[in-house]
Amino acid sequence: MVTSFDYDVIVIGGGHAGCEAASASARLGARTLLATHKLETIGEMSCNPAIGGLGKGHLVREIDALGGLMGEIIDQSGIQFRMLNKSKGPAVRGPRAQADRALYRKHMQEALAGQENLVIRAYAIEDLIVEKGRCTGVVTEGGEHIRAASVVLTTGTFLKGMIHIGEKRIPAGRVDEKPAIGLSDRLYGLNLKMGRLKTGTPARLDGRTIDWQSLEMQPADERPVPFSFLNSKITVQQISCGITHTTQKTHDIIAENIKKSAVYSGNIAGRGPRYCPSIEDKIMRFAERQSHQIFLEPEGLTDDLVYPNGISTSLPEDVQAAFLESIPGLERARIVRHGYAIEYDYVDPRELTLALQVKSLPGLYLAGQINGTTGYEEAGAQGLMAGLNAALCVSGDDLFTLDRSEAYIGVMIDDLVTKGVTEPYRMFTSRAEYRLSLRSDNADQRLTPLGIRLGCFDGKREEMFHVKQNQLIEARAWASGTLMTPNEAAKHGIKVNQDGRKRSVLEYLAYPDLDAEKLTAVWPELGSWPPDIVEQLEIDATYAGYMDRQKADIVAFRKDEKLKIPSDFSYEMVTGLSNEVRQKLVAARPQTIGQAGRIEGVTPAALALLLATMKKSSIGKRHNHG
Repeated sequence: MVTSFDYDVIVIGGGHAGCEAASASARLGARTLLATHKLETIGEMSCNPAIGGLGKGHLVREIDALGGLMGEIIDQSGIQFRMLNKSKGPAVRGPRAQADRALYRKHMQEALAGQENLVIRAYAIEDLIVEKGRCTGVVTEGGEHIRAASVVLTTGTFLKGMIHIGEKRIPAGRVDEKPAIGLSDRLYGLNLKMGRLKTGTPARLDGRTIDWQSLEMQPADERPVPFSFLNSKITVQQISCGITHTTQKTHDIIAENIKKSAVYSGNIAGRGPRYCPSIEDKIMRFAERQSHQIFLEPEGLTDDLVYPNGISTSLPEDVQAAFLESIPGLERARIVRHGYAIEYDYVDPRELTLALQVKSLPGLYLAGQINGTTGYEEAGAQGLMAGLNAALCVSGDDLFTLDRSEAYIGVMIDDLVTKGVTEPYRMFTSRAEYRLSLRSDNADQRLTPLGIRLGCFDGKREEMFHVKQNQLIEARAWASGTLMTPNEAAKHGIKVNQDGRKRSVLEYLAYPDLDAEKLTAVWPELGSWPPDIVEQLEIDATYAGYMDRQKADIVAFRKDEKLKIPSDFSYEMVTGLSNEVRQKLVAARPQTIGQAGRIEGVTPAALALLLATMKKSSIGKRHNHG
């Protein structure tokens, strides 16, 4: 590692992106500083007290498969585990867990405190050090210069953050915390393309004042499924959540006061997340709906606070109180903290490479909401990748990227740096073309070998992975090689086509009316494998007919991804391109032909012209060199 700096890597911000970035960097051996406003808020769940969900759960499993923290921490602090889409195929199931907010923060802080090569300090960072076109450190609020070879910026909603409650405007990164003004000014001064986005949060309620007896209750899964591949079971106490709904009176109160909402009064210019709308947006955009569901989520086992998921708002305090009183079960609920919207600066992610490094300023990496995303999981995944690459850059190793066929992380980063954002980006399974391959259950099989090669892990995780892989290889070989005729199957009450063809255990598992439990009566050996291995056999059987087709699609995709576009390539050389397409290519500076093809408006014909010019250019260079 470089020794002329105070640190190898400095990570700014102690949110989910910052925690993963600092941990990842330090695990690779880089001398890392995590600098944040307040040490006590490291790992804070600023909005909803939950991790995972559809698409998001895939990201958490991938973070874990590469040695990240989020999966292990939620397993230690989750108080309601549920598998979403359980009745659907494994590719679109989403693990989700509601957290004890205090436990999550505690375990995250303990994990970081015990991390070798990591120093944690309470610094307010006001500026970046830029020398000879490279970021080489930071400047604290007190004027101290701290130098590093790489800097990772994970500022969340702090860049010129502004809280809105009705007409009230409060400069803040989150409640009771100052916004980052100097850093925002520095980023604008670097001529980066930037904009404003917004997000919101609901009021927090005193759970002792909620009429729980009148509400429908939703229990946790009977057998909670852990997020981390290191864990086989959940030992934290599990709880139920309450379910209620808005009423017509709720809708009338909000509609009557809609102009008092910060969003509808014109006070907020930033776009909010379409897939997580405020209650005002729900009422105005879906006027035909009679009610909207609200999940009442306790924030901890020993905490009286309750998070009413589904009614984020920027209405004035008195209006919030009025509409909450109209909701069944909340008639006498006391508001502990009012809901609000927060507006903040972000950097257009098209300013970044696939390694999340700023194209125009080497040494500076961005991760999390600063890149236009929303959600803890999206932030954590970016933090992991930025932290790994910041450390790899220092040591002179090749940077680490994932493509769309390898991981949801690859899908997200490619979406961001290729297409940019017009609203806060949220991960969904529908964004992934190869989702049959990119399941949450096989994240370790896909990514842990890459992490081993990078050096992301200690011996324990490596050993556990190899044990599981060997079991999978043996189980798959047994299930593929153990055969039974239709006549023999019929004796066990299994009806298949009487064609005389012997079928393997794997083939029998593919039948909709058969599962491992039923087949164990025929083959007791099946029950001797660990449950996660048997589950993999069932999933293998379910998707066997589709995977060959998807593998062929992935081969074609990777062919284009291997065609690298030189960083200094001149699009002026490409004759026949329209000005509009040329401008888009110049602005995006795609790194591969595949990435160029995903830019809106870049047609197959334009790609053919680009490829032909690249080919001529490379031939010319070879001849000139000769």
